[in-house]
Amino acid sequence: MELKLVNVGHGATVFVGRIISIVPSDSSPVRRLIQDARDRGKIIDATRGRPMRSVVVCDSDHVIVSSLLADTLSARLGHSGLDTGPALVLGASADILEAQV
Repeated sequence: MELKLVNVGHGATVFVGRIISIVPSDSSPVRRLIQDARDRGKIIDATRGRPMRSVVVCDSDHVIVSSLLADTLSARLGHSGLDTGPALVLGASADILEAQV
């Protein structure tokens, strides 16, 4: 088994197999998620004092805050921001969804 790590900013790395999601940090639900993780002692701050721009949620219930954009982290994982599956295309017509499958 290959141990693949992704740099989440400023020398901090995360095991790719543990990542559930990478989301921007600007919404209220994500801010609540961060506060809940802080209250539980499950927050990892990888910003080095810079503004928080994204949040990495891990399967270990840890929440990692990063100063890198979510798109940047996704690109480092090898995912382009344009690769959306049917679940992510909320306003698309059925024809478009069938074409993607």
